[in-house]
Amino acid sequence: MSRAGRILPLELSKAPARRRGSWQSVSVRSVLEPSRRSRISGARQLGERDLPRVLKVLDTDPIAGCMVAARLQECGLENRGGGELWTRGDPEDSLCFSGANLVPLRGSTEDMQAFADRAARWPRVCSSVVGRQELTLPLWEVLEQRWGQPREIRADQPLLALDGRAQVEPDRSVRRVRTDELDRYLVAAVAMFTEEIGVDPRAGDGGRGYRRRVASLIESGRAWARFEDGEVVYKAEVGAISQRTGQIQGVWVHPQWRGRGLGTAGTAAVADAVVAAGRTASLYVNSYNEVARRAYARVGFHQVATFATILVD
Repeated sequence: MSRAGRILPLELSKAPARRRGSWQSVSVRSVLEPSRRSRISGARQLGERDLPRVLKVLDTDPIAGCMVAARLQECGLENRGGGELWTRGDPEDSLCFSGANLVPLRGSTEDMQAFADRAARWPRVCSSVVGRQELTLPLWEVLEQRWGQPREIRADQPLLALDGRAQVEPDRSVRRVRTDELDRYLVAAVAMFTEEIGVDPRAGDGGRGYRRRVASLIESGRAWARFEDGEVVYKAEVGAISQRTGQIQGVWVHPQWRGRGLGTAGTAAVADAVVAAGRTASLYVNSYNEVARRAYARVGFHQVATFATILVD
C-alpha cells in the first residue's frame, strides 16, 4: 500500500542498494567453505508427478505459500511458462519456486546454498526474491555474491491475515473493475507501481506486458476500484488466489483523496469479498509504512509471519 494503501556481474561497480528495515545477517560463511560445499548435493527440478506432495506441503503454510499455490493449482508443474519448483531432497524438507519471482518456501541454510547455485547457473529470470524473511534473507546473502547489489532490500514486511469480516464499514463504492474501464484503471495502476516499486512498469516494452497483466486481472474479476468523475481514487487487486487464500496487492489511494479513510474502507471491501468466497484475506506491507499498517489494523488484519523482498530489477 503506497502511503495509504511490484545481472550485474559481481565485478561491475554499482551504488549500494537502499535498505529499508533492518535484519540480523545470517552467516553463510560455513556453507561457502570448499570443504563444506563439496558435501552439498544440488537442487533438482520437480515434475508433475510431484504435484500432489508439493500442494500438500504448501497447504501446511497456506498464507505464506499463497502465491506459489495459486500458480500451481492453475498451471500445474508441466507448464514451462509458469516457473519451476526445486528441492534438494524431498519437498517436505526443502522447496523453492523459480519464476518471475524466486520464492524460497522451506529448507536449511545448505538448501538455500543449493537453490542459489541453481538460480545462478543460468541467466536470471526473476525480478525479485520474496518470501518468509527467515528463508529469503539467507538465500539472498548467497545470491548477492553471484548477482551483485540489488536495487532495494525490504527486509521487514509483516504478513497479515483476516479470517472473518472486516471490523470497519466497507466502502460500498468499491467494486470490480469492468473491462471497458481498463484505460482509466491503468493510469492508477501505473501510478501505484511507480510510487511503490520505484520504476515505471511500462519501461522496456512500452507498457504492453503490464497492460496485458492488468487486463487479465480485470477480466478475471480480481481488480477493484472506486471511481469518482471517471477517475480511480482507490484501487487494489487480489493478485493471487489459491484454494485457501486470496492475497491482496497493489493497494493505492489517489494523492488528493488521502487522509479520508479510503484506504481503510476500500481494503475492507476487498477483504470482505475474499472472505465471502471462503478464503482467508492476506497481504504484506513494509514495516516502515505506518499509515498502511494502521489502516490494515483497523480493518482487522493480524500478523502471521514476516516477509522480505529483494528487488533486483
